[in-house]
Amino acid sequence: MHKLLTSLWAGCLLFVAAPALAQYSQAAGQNAPMVQTREQHRDEKTGQVVDRVVEKEASKDRHGNAQGNQFDLAVDGAFEGQTVAVIQLYPFPFDLPKAALKEKGFSVYRWTGAPSPEELAAALKKSSQLWIIADSSRHLNDRHLAVIKKFFDDGHGVYLWGDNEPYYADANAVGQALVGVTMRGDLRGDQTVGLQQQPGKAGVLRRHLLTTGLEYIYEGITIATIEGNEKLTPLIYGSADNLVAAFYDRDGKRLIFDGGFTRLYNKWDTAGTGRYVKNAAAWLANVERFPAHASVNPKSGAATGGAR
Repeated sequence: MHKLLTSLWAGCLLFVAAPALAQYSQAAGQNAPMVQTREQHRDEKTGQVVDRVVEKEASKDRHGNAQGNQFDLAVDGAFEGQTVAVIQLYPFPFDLPKAALKEKGFSVYRWTGAPSPEELAAALKKSSQLWIIADSSRHLNDRHLAVIKKFFDDGHGVYLWGDNEPYYADANAVGQALVGVTMRGDLRGDQTVGLQQQPGKAGVLRRHLLTTGLEYIYEGITIATIEGNEKLTPLIYGSADNLVAAFYDRDGKRLIFDGGFTRLYNKWDTAGTGRYVKNAAAWLANVERFPAHASVNPKSGAATGGAR
């Protein structure tokens, strides 16, 4: 296990800023983005005043993350016309995540219960990604799983949200079906973690698109722990050194598996949640595989292109 964590940690250190895609900001892949400012400087020898460009870290919000939407992964409006389909099985207001996603252009199509497999298949034809927020019971059957697996295998993003035991039933069912992953347990979290300092310890992954503009993130209140899986890359370790969130990024397919859905509605204004939600949707849109489905108008900076 130690060998696996060390290998993953070494791989994470190789993550660099994103390719020059129009949907991504200049900060893509940087936890602590830098900004350039022009300052006047008097030359000690000649006495002349000259301009020089100085690079420094962006201003921080009260939690220590870069302040301003320009430091999110995606530029505002970049995904206009794209839809995030949400199956929400555990009840809570979804207004805050919906408003955050709208900043990047995403609309939300949400069920507060399980749709029929036929209805789900029809909606996914018009969606760029699927988010599932589990509760304590299974609601999705084998026909649902077949629809979701086809969507995933076609390269469309999937986000599976669970929480403390037993609120991960369908997250585990879908996670097991797609990539062989499950979560378990019930730990008290309610802490903010910073950048990870060593593998397998508390903190957020360094230098990845998902953690653009994030040096600190709130872990959630009571959280589940993701069980070991070599197919996934650790994303967030909680304050108890438990793996809270991880992602799959192989063969043009992307998935996030998360044991802390309380972040979506409780203490939303705590470190990093809004930015993380926006980054996750932008990453799951998988523009590296589907570059034609959203493009930025060079005249206005607004995104164009239809949903897929």
